[in-house]
Amino acid sequence: MTIEAVVAAGRRPVRTVPVGLVAAVLAVALLVALTVAVSLGAVDIPVGEVWTVVGRRLAGDTPQPGTRDLIVWQLRAPRALLAAVVGAGLGLVGTAVQAMVRNPLADPYLLGISSGASLGAVAMIVLGAGVGSAVGIGVSSAAFAGALASFALVWTLARRGGGFAPMRLVLAGVGIGQFLSGFTSFLVLQAGDDQQTRGVLFWLMGSLGGATWSQLPLPVAAVALGLLVLQGRARSLNALLMGDETAAGLGVDVTRLRRELFAVTSLLTGVLVAVSGAIGFVGLLVPHVCRLMVGGDHRRLLPLSALAGAVLLVVVDTVARTALAAQEVPIGVVTSLIGAPVLLYLLDRRLERS
Repeated sequence: MTIEAVVAAGRRPVRTVPVGLVAAVLAVALLVALTVAVSLGAVDIPVGEVWTVVGRRLAGDTPQPGTRDLIVWQLRAPRALLAAVVGAGLGLVGTAVQAMVRNPLADPYLLGISSGASLGAVAMIVLGAGVGSAVGIGVSSAAFAGALASFALVWTLARRGGGFAPMRLVLAGVGIGQFLSGFTSFLVLQAGDDQQTRGVLFWLMGSLGGATWSQLPLPVAAVALGLLVLQGRARSLNALLMGDETAAGLGVDVTRLRRELFAVTSLLTGVLVAVSGAIGFVGLLVPHVCRLMVGGDHRRLLPLSALAGAVLLVVVDTVARTALAAQEVPIGVVTSLIGAPVLLYLLDRRLERS
């Protein structure tokens, strides 16, 4: 019997939407969201002019004089694309983490991965780029190291006494995450001046305000690599949902699989936090929405979660940037306002079922 047959036998039938239709709708939604994101702002630019500027730049033509060309190509386009990449990565990480701990309420923040990445990045920012340059690392590397170290600590605590218990992993993640968040706050208070403190606090709540074209290659490469690796483990993730013993019986090396997921999710989280700060709830919400549409098969769930995450974060960033005329709202504030009620609803549903 195949892994998918075993998984299907253990689940109630779910009415799903055709995957091709969902993918097509999400692709169109992403294109529309990107266009609107570049069009809206302090200076509204017609959609037709947005595509004219983009087409001219992609064709290699000489930039036209004027501020609109500069706004579209240098300011809004890289920010919208970075939002899409970060959203796609958060969707992927959330899907992988939920499968790894067999808990649909898990996400990188719940397991302390984001807290570790934030601590690494803030330590590098507060201590100064000169220190990082001296030892050959930057903010992204520090965030990755922080994510890896925090997840390793959580993993070690969760495996005390032998065996692996998903609930113990979640509890260890919550505890370590809170500890690291407290240490991050302490470092922020040590910042050299008020302006730096405000900047770091704003970044910690999630911001893409500093997006540039030069920031895109690293997260694009990390998300593409993460999608490639996770998609290759999709069948094993399906088996893992049935429990470690069942997965092992189907030929999955569970320990090795979790180590691989451990490395991939840490790498992705570290890179994403380094360019966008801490943005919660995207990794929690997106897999749930995609499961409702296409079911729990990770061969379909992973790419659609990436696509849905990209759409969601582009929309959220546009709202955060344009909701208030005189002030930009941190992205994490908007995602929390959306995600917290949904999380409470999901918890209520799980309590009813139990």
